[in-house]
Amino acid sequence: MAQQLIENNRQGAEVYTGHDLCKKKSIEILQELHLPRGLLPLIDMEEVGYNRSTGLMWLKQRKETTHNFKRIGRNVWYAKEVTAYVEDRKMARITGVKAKELMLWIGLSGMAIEDPEGKKLTFTTSTGIARTFPASAFELE
Repeated sequence: MAQQLIENNRQGAEVYTGHDLCKKKSIEILQELHLPRGLLPLIDMEEVGYNRSTGLMWLKQRKETTHNFKRIGRNVWYAKEVTAYVEDRKMARITGVKAKELMLWIGLSGMAIEDPEGKKLTFTTSTGIARTFPASAFELE
């Protein structure tokens, strides 16, 4: 499903390949959107794409990864393909990202910085569950 979404949005998108360039561009896009630069700590990235007209951003990596955000004590799983519709201070309709809550992996559907000072990041699931953390916990380590 993510692959089809990417293909449908490839026309007119900025597409970057190679791990080093993908890492740099993903950080630049997050900065441009006023989101923490360490929010997508993917390893061995193959492709990053961003279609500004539709708002779709995607990241492809060679294999699934799990990252521990030490400052909040949470594990987050990233699929080989991660997609999200992005806009300033917000990501919606996220695919390929799950957070571990107690013993369950729960898919994230959105995240946003809603406070005026930009210090809190709220994550939501499709079931309506939300958790808020300091945005600083997702900066580059």
